[in-house]
Amino acid sequence: MTEKRKLDTRKIRKRKVHKGEKPLSMLTCYDFQTAQLIDNLDLDLILVGDSLGNVVLGYETTVEVTLNDMITFGAAVKRGAPQTFTVVDLPFGTYASVESGLKNAIELFQKTKAEALKLEGAAFTELIERLTAVGIPVMGHLGLTPQSVHQQGGYYTHGKTTSEEDQLIKDAIALQKAGCFSLVLECVTPELSQRISEMLSIPTIGIGSGNKTDGQVLVINDLLKMGPERPPQFCKPVADFYELKRQGIELYLKDVNGQRNEPSQVSQ
Repeated sequence: MTEKRKLDTRKIRKRKVHKGEKPLSMLTCYDFQTAQLIDNLDLDLILVGDSLGNVVLGYETTVEVTLNDMITFGAAVKRGAPQTFTVVDLPFGTYASVESGLKNAIELFQKTKAEALKLEGAAFTELIERLTAVGIPVMGHLGLTPQSVHQQGGYYTHGKTTSEEDQLIKDAIALQKAGCFSLVLECVTPELSQRISEMLSIPTIGIGSGNKTDGQVLVINDLLKMGPERPPQFCKPVADFYELKRQGIELYLKDVNGQRNEPSQVSQ
């Protein structure tokens, strides 16, 4: 097998679809074994998202995820996928101020050995400037930002009004200017996502934002339907791992019960 060539921020910045470049592909990943698999596939980026709070730890929102959670899972994924560019979320509350954000980001970056960190929202441009100045690449995130779901008033599509459009465009430009090497657009209208993608020089990565961004990201647990709930409408699962797991466990239970009903094979 040909050795995978890992991307870097310089190469990622060039991946603009409207300039003829190949779209970026990104998936979330939360564990070592899945990371090992991905590391042998032609996937551009891994996101160790704080969505692990919902899909792995069973939290109601990502607000409950801690820095130690992200360090534990981020480091495990990076050990499994050394050849894939890996981005780790800086969790809620860890960058409420510039100084605390700088301290926590450095710890997360060092301990996970990730290639970049991701921050939500556009209120942290000063922190992003500081982080990039000390050598930590930052991916931005606009639209639906789960860490702010209570403040935003729930889960919904963003950019439907003129005022929302204007603000998202302003925020996207500000994040690019602050030094972000790429930008996630989550649940933003397809029209606005395309407009922002064409305006920026850095690539956009969409989730639930149409197909006119410079790349796409999905939660791997949604893509493979690893849980009992129906994935978001914008995600069309390619498999039903939850059902496969159920069937496999049922086969095991039948086998165990069958063995218990058989005479003992131990020699006398």
